[in-house]
Amino acid sequence: MAVNAKKIVVYVLVVFALYVIITDPAKAADYVQIGFEGISDAAKAIGDFMTWVANGGNS
Repeated sequence: MAVNAKKIVVYVLVVFALYVIITDPAKAADYVQIGFEGISDAAKAIGDFMTWVANGGNS
């Protein structure tokens, strides 16, 4: 039963993404840009943390 629910959720998300892309491509591009900026910020924060750890936790 959980597999069917997962398939339904994925299907709904795909349909929603296609709807947004078709009805407002500019807004869809903004969403993609926001997503990539978030991923980039997260990767930078992890890199900064690892550098801090490698330096022995000194500021």
